[in-house]
Amino acid sequence: MRCTIFNYIKSLLSRQKKERKQLLIETTSYQNKNKVEIFNSRSSVLNNSDKVVSSSKKKYKSKSSSKSQSTQSHILHKQFTVDANKYDITVKNFPSNAITVVNKLQRAGYEAYLVGGCIRDLLLGQKAKDVDIATSARPEEIQKIFGRQCRLIGRRFRLAHIMFGRGELYEVATFRADHAENASEKIYKTSESGLVLRDNVYGTLREDAERRDFSVNALYYDIKNQVIFDFFHGIEDLKAGRLRLIGEPKVRYQEDPVRMLRAIRFMAKLDMFLDKASDEPIKSMAPLLQSIPAARLFEESLKLLQSGYGLKTYELLRQYGLFEQLFPTLAVHFTEKQDSNAERMIVKALNSTDDRIRDNLRINPAFLFAALFWYPLREKIDQLKNEGGLNTHDAMLLAANEILSEACRRVALHRRHTAVIRDIWALQFQFPKRSGKRPQQTLEHIKFRAGFDLLVMRAELEGGDLVELSAWWHEYQLSNESQRSTMMNGVKTLHSHTDDEPKKKRKPRRRFYRKKKVKKVEA
Repeated sequence: MRCTIFNYIKSLLSRQKKERKQLLIETTSYQNKNKVEIFNSRSSVLNNSDKVVSSSKKKYKSKSSSKSQSTQSHILHKQFTVDANKYDITVKNFPSNAITVVNKLQRAGYEAYLVGGCIRDLLLGQKAKDVDIATSARPEEIQKIFGRQCRLIGRRFRLAHIMFGRGELYEVATFRADHAENASEKIYKTSESGLVLRDNVYGTLREDAERRDFSVNALYYDIKNQVIFDFFHGIEDLKAGRLRLIGEPKVRYQEDPVRMLRAIRFMAKLDMFLDKASDEPIKSMAPLLQSIPAARLFEESLKLLQSGYGLKTYELLRQYGLFEQLFPTLAVHFTEKQDSNAERMIVKALNSTDDRIRDNLRINPAFLFAALFWYPLREKIDQLKNEGGLNTHDAMLLAANEILSEACRRVALHRRHTAVIRDIWALQFQFPKRSGKRPQQTLEHIKFRAGFDLLVMRAELEGGDLVELSAWWHEYQLSNESQRSTMMNGVKTLHSHTDDEPKKKRKPRRRFYRKKKVKKVEA
């Protein structure tokens, strides 16, 4: 009995051992299968990653190939390169942030060069201004590189503005090419007269140089190889003092009539002459400026008249018949001998502006335009007073509206400027009023100084009572309260253009009193 029980227990234990062994075999086989699957999945991931790496290497190779193209540009266009060290031009001549923009574009695999006026100015021995950058990167690619630091502008010409802080900004333009015949209107579009309305056909470095306006502006500086690309003999033109358009002048003026204004500005600023081929078409093609937006002409007029060479620019604009296209309101007052008050005021205002720029003093476009349009305003006031029987104040308001609206049709003055112009004009009618509290109120006006400067200019041109009036206000500014009171007591009554007929004394208002109700006393 004991033996049978013992054998039974032994069989149970052996069966459990067999089951444990079987379970252990199954689990180990399952783990081995998982390990094989994991190994296979890992190998596939590694293979995929190798493909990604190889594709990224291909991309890198493509970018590095574009880099090699940019570095080989000085070899490709070797016949058009000049050693920058020959003219003492180095990276130190340019702002550090401009160099940062160029380096960042080149590291991303694109060509990038400093271009235009900054190179021209350095070759002339001046400080580099208007630093612009040309690159093979498209505007959207530039934005990806610089992120929030970049802002894309323009519809006619797509440009990128790279900003550093508040005041520092650099314009980056993509290489442009001549328009393709099958280009869509979204890329290239012209008007019936040949004016380019949209030009976003991109090209190479050489093609971009062909699209520049003047040979002296088609200069590219490669900071890596220390060379200057000069495709159209711009350096020779600078040495000869010659300004020459690239391409056929008539076609280039039709594409963008503002090039005529730019030619005048460079002639005055750089003291250069315009070559015969570029000079001849200007007078006949001057009316094309009427097709240019007034806002753009305003910006160009500031560059022309407030660059420190305003008087010389004005004389050249008159010579080529371009000033009349910008300011037709003033053209009515022009004479053969150029001795009208309007013409003399233009010369005096531009001389004053040039002097202030040379002395590094602040200038205000509103004052310049207030001075330019002062005599047309006076003539309009006289006309309204004679025809409509208006008083001086009402006539001045209507005349100011008409003169400014007519001027804004050609040159779009900003509202902030027109408001200041009105204030300066209104002060001219306040200066003769020197009794009571009026002198102090006039002195406290926010635009008193600008108004007083115009009064002095008028006195120098017209003489007469205005000389005494300007001297009185000059002394009044420098006097104390007691001196001002004695000055006001000794004011000489002047009859000027601003005086109205003496006003009649108003009759005192008749007062009416209500009768008091008398209460009846009952008897």
